[in-house]
Amino acid sequence: MDKPDILVMYPARPKAMAQLEETYTLHRLDQAEDRTAFLAEYGPRCVGIVTNGHSALTRADLEYLPNLQIVACSSAGFETIDVAALAERGIAFTNTSNALIDDVADAALMLTLACRRELINAHAYTASGDWGRKGMYPLLSSVRGKKAGIVGLGNIGKAIARRFEPLGLEIGYTARSAKQVLHRYFENVTQLAEWSDILVVIVPGGPDTDGMINADVLKALGPTGTLINVARGSVVNEADLIEALSTGKLGSAGLDVFYNEPNPDPRLTGLPNVTLYPHHASGTVETRDAMAQLVVDNLAAHFQGQPLLTPVV
Repeated sequence: MDKPDILVMYPARPKAMAQLEETYTLHRLDQAEDRTAFLAEYGPRCVGIVTNGHSALTRADLEYLPNLQIVACSSAGFETIDVAALAERGIAFTNTSNALIDDVADAALMLTLACRRELINAHAYTASGDWGRKGMYPLLSSVRGKKAGIVGLGNIGKAIARRFEPLGLEIGYTARSAKQVLHRYFENVTQLAEWSDILVVIVPGGPDTDGMINADVLKALGPTGTLINVARGSVVNEADLIEALSTGKLGSAGLDVFYNEPNPDPRLTGLPNVTLYPHHASGTVETRDAMAQLVVDNLAAHFQGQPLLTPVV
C-alpha cells in the first residue's frame, strides 16, 4: 500500500521526522529553491501538510493542493495560515497550543521578574565593575502587592495567573467574555491597563488584535508600569511602544515577540528599560518535542479515521 504524501513546509523535531519518514512520503518544500514550481509538481499528490505558525499558507497556495485533507501545525498561533480557506474546503486543521502552556507561562514570569528587578541592567552593573566603583545598585520595588493584568485568559493566561498568585500579585484580566474565575474582569484592555502595574499580553495574532496595545493603553499603564508580550508582535503597536519607553511614559517592557522577526526594530535593542527574548517562550527541548509529537499523532489520527487530538477546524 502506498504511503500518503505529505508536504513539509517546516520540519518537525528529529524523532518526529523519523516517524513521519517511516509512515509517509515526504516532500520537502522547506528545502525547495523554487517554491511555486515545487508546489506545482508535488502539490496535487499531497494529502497532508506539516508546518508551523511562521510559514505562510495562503488561499493561492491551496490551488496547488486539490487533494489536501489535513494541515498539522506545530504552533499555538496560526495567523499566517488562511484557516477560513481551509474550512471552506473542509480541510482539517490542528495546532499544538496545549503542548506549550507551561513553558510560555514560565517565560512570562521570567520576563516579568527580569523587568521589575532590572536583571539585565543589574548584570551589566555587576559585570562592568560598577558595583565596586559606585556602590550598591539602586533599590527597586517588589512585585508583592502589585496588580497584574492579563490580556487573554485562555489556557496560557490561566497558567500565568497561577504563577503570579504565589508572588502576592492581584490578578485582573480582559477577554472576549467573563470567565468562571475569581480574578477581576475588565471590559476592555485600556481599563485593565489603568488598573495594572504589570500588563501581560497573551492573545492570538490576526486582524482582530492587530495593534491593540497602542499609545492609549500604554499611557494607561503608565510610567511605572511594565508590559510583557508573549503573544504575537503584531498585537503591540511597536512605534507607540518605542515612544512610550523612550520618553518615560512606560516604565519597562519584556518582549518575546516582535513586529519584524527575526530582526527587531533597532530602536528597541538600544533601550535600557527593555528585556528582549528571541520568540523563544516555548523554546525547550521538552516542549518542542511534545509539539512535534502532537503533529505526528494528529496526522495518524486523521489517516486512521480517529478523532483529532487538537482540532481547530
